[in-house]
Amino acid sequence: MDLDIDITFGAIAPFMNDPTIEEVWINSPERIFIARAGKSELTNLLLTAEEVRNIVERALMWGGRRLDLSHPFVDARLPDGSRLHVAIPEITAQHWAVNIRKHLMRNMSLNDLVKRGVMNPLICTALTYSVEAGLNILVSGGTQAGKTTMLNALAGAIPRTERVVTIEEVFELSPQLPDVVQMQTRSANLQGEGEIPLRRLIKESLRMRPSRIIVGEVREAEALDLLIALNSGLPGMGTLHANSPRDAIVKLQTLPLLAGENISHKFIAPTVASAIDLIVHVSLDNQGARRIKEVAAVTGRYENDRAEIETLWLWNGQDYERGIGALPHPDKFAAIGAPVAQWWHQ
Repeated sequence: MDLDIDITFGAIAPFMNDPTIEEVWINSPERIFIARAGKSELTNLLLTAEEVRNIVERALMWGGRRLDLSHPFVDARLPDGSRLHVAIPEITAQHWAVNIRKHLMRNMSLNDLVKRGVMNPLICTALTYSVEAGLNILVSGGTQAGKTTMLNALAGAIPRTERVVTIEEVFELSPQLPDVVQMQTRSANLQGEGEIPLRRLIKESLRMRPSRIIVGEVREAEALDLLIALNSGLPGMGTLHANSPRDAIVKLQTLPLLAGENISHKFIAPTVASAIDLIVHVSLDNQGARRIKEVAAVTGRYENDRAEIETLWLWNGQDYERGIGALPHPDKFAAIGAPVAQWWHQ
């Protein structure tokens, strides 16, 4: 089924067709906002409650997801790659809350992000070699900081000979590779059956002969399954909400505890230290600019049940400063013939 923007979105179709608008959200029929260049704006568009519901219902016809009193939230992907999220009363106070995120930069390469000022060429080279060498990379950052865009760009650097399996709550990633299998979670049916969570998908992916796995976003106990997979020698990537690389490590060590009482910090700390190699932290500043704020390396060491990390590059507000961090797994870079001495220590 093709998605006709004008028919599906009706009065908000001009916002959906505008390539400068990143996101559209409806707080109430009279308060409709857009985000442009990272900044929000209140529009002068006025709708009725019926028009809002019609827009949502037409959009959901394509995604196969449902919205009702038993399932008052919905998270769905639209054919153009946009992501739709809706919450309805009594979860919301009075009106349907609608968010449509458009992912304008979803197919950009690392070099494209350099041109947009997201990183400098040196970091781009380092990340490209890191992906090719099979390092395990975690992308951290806040909401709308550009984590999915960065993860997509990193995925674009994966060698084309590899078989990649992506695992997401809702399809957002689009690796431009010849051998890709994409999987997304499924909600329970009316009888409360048939739910397929991220944990199940990660376990199933390991039976699909992947060369590398990518988890769109780690939120809960699936962090344990991801760590176990990465610790078994399978390269992978994922994203995580966090305020800094250090917070990301703390969170990654905390989330697995949700998997059960038999999981302890003493098990998780060495697992995180050996499973994650790089953390790429992205941010959205007050001017609406998205940028890599810090690149950090996980040293492989841990102390006091905390995995140790060191800064490689840090944005100081004007330029990138080189940190004290050392190259993780130099043997992997040597195996792909990466000219480490020429770029890493600059």
